[in-house]
Amino acid sequence: MIPEYIDTWQMTEPGKLQKTRVPMPELGPGDVVVKIAGCGVCHTDLSYFYMGVPTVQKPPLSLGHEISGVVIGGEPSMIGKEVIVPAVIPCGECELCHTGRGNRCLSQKMPGNSMGIYGGYSSHIVAQSKYLCVVENRGSTPLEHLAVVADAVTTPYQAAVRADLKKDDLVIVIGAAGGVGSFMVQTAKGMGAKAVIGIDINEEKLMMMQDFGADFVINPKDKSAKDVKELFKGFCKERGLPSNYGWKIFEVTGSKPGQELALSLLSFTGKLVIVGYGTAETSYMLSKLMAFDAEIIGTWGCPPDRYAAVRDMCLDGRIKLGPFVETRPMSQIEQVFDEAHHGKLKRRVILTPDF
Repeated sequence: MIPEYIDTWQMTEPGKLQKTRVPMPELGPGDVVVKIAGCGVCHTDLSYFYMGVPTVQKPPLSLGHEISGVVIGGEPSMIGKEVIVPAVIPCGECELCHTGRGNRCLSQKMPGNSMGIYGGYSSHIVAQSKYLCVVENRGSTPLEHLAVVADAVTTPYQAAVRADLKKDDLVIVIGAAGGVGSFMVQTAKGMGAKAVIGIDINEEKLMMMQDFGADFVINPKDKSAKDVKELFKGFCKERGLPSNYGWKIFEVTGSKPGQELALSLLSFTGKLVIVGYGTAETSYMLSKLMAFDAEIIGTWGCPPDRYAAVRDMCLDGRIKLGPFVETRPMSQIEQVFDEAHHGKLKRRVILTPDF
């Protein structure tokens, strides 16, 4: 039974949330209604809410783009299925979509930004069934935990694909203890990386990553780039690994110090993949890329057709979700936003509807 209304938390303007109710939109061909099980709180939501980053759909709108739930209406073949709603939904018709770059489709829709007023901090959402990732045989993994697959886990996977990550590759993750970085470490290890070095200033979380795929960790706080390089070289020497070629570096912080450190570590035949977003400008002598025969690559989101591979990595244990997420009722959204904004959260929070 499709309800007449969607209960939701709307951002009425940046910095303000209001619990409200909006009419259920009319369903088009292929549409389904997803009853939301959980929606993750992402830094992108905070940038819209606190930092004045504009949403495509002007407020009021519901934020939230990491969504899992159950189909309760629409396309008959989908009813009753548990699903993950992709954070980036392509048009499927343009040249970028047809050439395998649908993750950067210029007509893409994103819940909580450009899919009308609709987002994940709600009781329900309407989405195109053909782009949903169906979840089966999830065992003891809670459906709401799988919400973070829609961005925090698929984004690192897409970054690994862009880097052409292969078995026995050498990997550095800058921002390894963060919400996305912790999954970047696990993804790299889960895809067969021979060595993964985690770099982060959060000592407690960084130490934890040694149990989840990081072979060596470095806290760069109060250290120069040269100091970090010496620690890096020491690890390479101990393991019999090259320190001056072949490393694939994932910069997940989006911060200027993180980007500058990543650039200082880039060397011969290496690849630097920019995963994190920041507004600061960073300078670099581009001729080094020529001399190193190296690459700097941007990455954005993840196309829906790659979600199944990520889902499988989460369900077979290569990527652990439980130690990195916690669930809270959606009625605590204002408190959670505040804690996230001030760096007080130890895990990525998934809000579960309790309207």
